[in-house]
Amino acid sequence: MKILIVEDQERLGRFLKKAIAEHGYTTTWVRTCAEARDALAEAAQDAIILDLGLPDGDGLDLLREWRRAGFNEPVLILSARDAVQDRIRGLDLGADDYLAKPFSLEELLARVRSLLRRQSASKDTVLEHGPLRMDLVGRAVSLHGRPLDLTNREFALLETFLRNPGRTLTRTLICEKIWESNYDVDTNLLDVYMSKLRAKLETPGGEPLFKTQRGVGYQLL
Repeated sequence: MKILIVEDQERLGRFLKKAIAEHGYTTTWVRTCAEARDALAEAAQDAIILDLGLPDGDGLDLLREWRRAGFNEPVLILSARDAVQDRIRGLDLGADDYLAKPFSLEELLARVRSLLRRQSASKDTVLEHGPLRMDLVGRAVSLHGRPLDLTNREFALLETFLRNPGRTLTRTLICEKIWESNYDVDTNLLDVYMSKLRAKLETPGGEPLFKTQRGVGYQLL
């Protein structure tokens, strides 16, 4: 499980990165909104621990931006702002939990475990996007009710997009999901699979399902 820690205080950031990693999680620690955006674009995360008072912006604005972009992984706000209105605003903007500083490490870890359990339990067995339907249990895909024959790799690729509709996915993130490693994104293998998937899903003269973001990645429209 990968945890992204967004915290500008060096001492606390180092402590969280080390302590959470000691409990079996892979941790990434960043200090600014810009670094958080880059980290999320470069690699998938299972949960985020988000401070609000960051040097280059407000964590709430960052959270709003993520939710509007379709990022739905759990976010736990960890902040010195402990007024009731601050908590309400954070939760209304899409946070899954809110913990005020100072905090107990044991409680923080318990809340992270709870968020990850809920996230795992809530994953749908059927994904739908417009005319596309994917049955994860039956491993079946249909378009306008017509069954499609996809390879295992194509199925995994389409699932990644269906879990992130409207969100631009970087080449690195897609390859990490599909090949479960830091695959060499300079190769054209991803482009080959995207071309094959498009040939099966898109019709000549019809509306495209995917958009290529040159130099960045792909987006399911």
